Amino acid sequence: MADRLLKSLRSEKAFTILLLIPILAVLFAYVLYPSFRTLTESLTAEGRFSLEHYRQFFSPETLTNLEALWNSLYISILSVLLSGLVGVPLAFIFNRYDFPGRSFFAAAAVLPIVLPPLVGVMSFLFLYGESGLITRTLQSLLGLDEPPFRLGGVSGILLVHTYTMYVYFYMTVSAAIHRIDPALEEAATNLGAGRWTVFRRVTLPLLTPALVAASLLVFMTSMASFSAPFLLAGGFRVLSLQIYISKLNGDLEMAATQSVILSIFSISFLLLMRWYQGRRDYGIAGKGVSAHRREVQNPWIKWPLVGLGILGVIILLLPHMTLIVLSFVPEGAWTWQTYPTRFSLENYLLLMEDPNIWEPVKNSLNMAALATAGNFLFGILASYVLVKRKFAGKNLLDILVMLPWALPATVVAMNMILAFNQPTPFTLGNILVGTYWILPLTYFVRDIPLVVRSTNAALEQLDDSLEEAARNLGAGWFTAFRRVVLPLILPGALAGTLLAFVTAVGEFVSSVLLYTIDNRPISIEIMNQLRMFNLGQAAAYAVYQIALIGIVMFISQRFLGVKAHQTL
Repeated sequence: MADRLLKSLRSEKAFTILLLIPILAVLFAYVLYPSFRTLTESLTAEGRFSLEHYRQFFSPETLTNLEALWNSLYISILSVLLSGLVGVPLAFIFNRYDFPGRSFFAAAAVLPIVLPPLVGVMSFLFLYGESGLITRTLQSLLGLDEPPFRLGGVSGILLVHTYTMYVYFYMTVSAAIHRIDPALEEAATNLGAGRWTVFRRVTLPLLTPALVAASLLVFMTSMASFSAPFLLAGGFRVLSLQIYISKLNGDLEMAATQSVILSIFSISFLLLMRWYQGRRDYGIAGKGVSAHRREVQNPWIKWPLVGLGILGVIILLLPHMTLIVLSFVPEGAWTWQTYPTRFSLENYLLLMEDPNIWEPVKNSLNMAALATAGNFLFGILASYVLVKRKFAGKNLLDILVMLPWALPATVVAMNMILAFNQPTPFTLGNILVGTYWILPLTYFVRDIPLVVRSTNAALEQLDDSLEEAARNLGAGWFTAFRRVVLPLILPGALAGTLLAFVTAVGEFVSSVLLYTIDNRPISIEIMNQLRMFNLGQAAAYAVYQIALIGIVMFISQRFLGVKAHQTL
């Protein structure tokens, strides 16, 4: 009996090692090795070890990089504060109170999620830029010689960040509110605590994990932000943009140094927030009853709320509607006029008839599909090993899996450039930089954590006895996994896969550093059309991009049961 048990344990251990081999191989080749190459490049000058590039970065004589670092940090902190100030109150209003139109307004609040970063910035330029629709309309109505405002600089970046990132706070806090047992707040009220005391001493502490998670998402997204500074910053420098400039100038060693420093600050904030969250236990020892909504009876409160909701929906829809309207404007039809007066299907006909114009759409779909298929397969295997298998070094493997999420997209792109601009065993002796395959590989690496994180949650809720029962009835591991485990965790895995696909279709930051003419995605073609002042064609590409994302999210929700809030 003891021999059989020992043999079984050895067999399980050998099988775990067998599962670990492909996971470790992928992580070493495409996550760890590229990061190591960037680090070594930053520590190299004239072919030998040197800290010269770090000395240049922090030198008081050249403040460019230090200024960019400081700008990135305070823009990110302000983005967290502003996004929280918008997203958290909305979460409370739509989840704690009931009034006419609440469901519609709550659904509309997630509209910014379908706007890829570049498209979001472009729509704001079309609306609020110096030659934007609203800017020109106000100038004409007020009879002004100059535009009343110009979207740009710090205020422009913060406006775009707040619009696109408050959703992180809104969705995570909404989910947390639903999990709070109302009996806890009622007990505090019955003991004599006022509303502010209940909120400060009971509700807010219970929301801490959600607030930390949202703050992390906003801070790291803002630190990695490229599209808004690229189009709006003017002379305002941020570190992600400095990496791009160094790469364009051929100074790969300085670009590597900037990438390492940006990574250090992003990962440090991640560790700081996790430490803060881990100081206390936020578990709820309650009945698990979700909070109920109170109906707003006072008409002086109810109808202003409805009015604000309608106004909010209009503001949220304006960027989407602007892109749709401008996509029907023929080339050269909107120049000096206050607003466009000619419309046609020309831009869409060109997209359907001209193979060269359709090429970026096809590239985005193909590359996103390739990357997402890899994310799905690798994410499920890695998540299964992390959750269901026992082995030494599990925490280290978990850190490696989550590392691409902690690294800004500009850093991931630089890692790929420095690692695969020469033949390596991991590329079968080929150079990947400058080829079609570098972009889908980068998308794959960037989005690994999304599938793993969502699948982990599903696997942790899966009772081990279900798989064990199948194995005891004679099923092999693969059969038990395919027939029992996979169907039960599929919704969780598909949630992460959905977000990975949406992210890949809208990816611009890594694309702008790695694309070639043969694999240029939609986001790059949008930028090219903007540079040629072909606003209608750029808007048509943007509408296609939004439509692709919207269709995927609709199909996932309608037929697969995966909702938008599950992807965050």
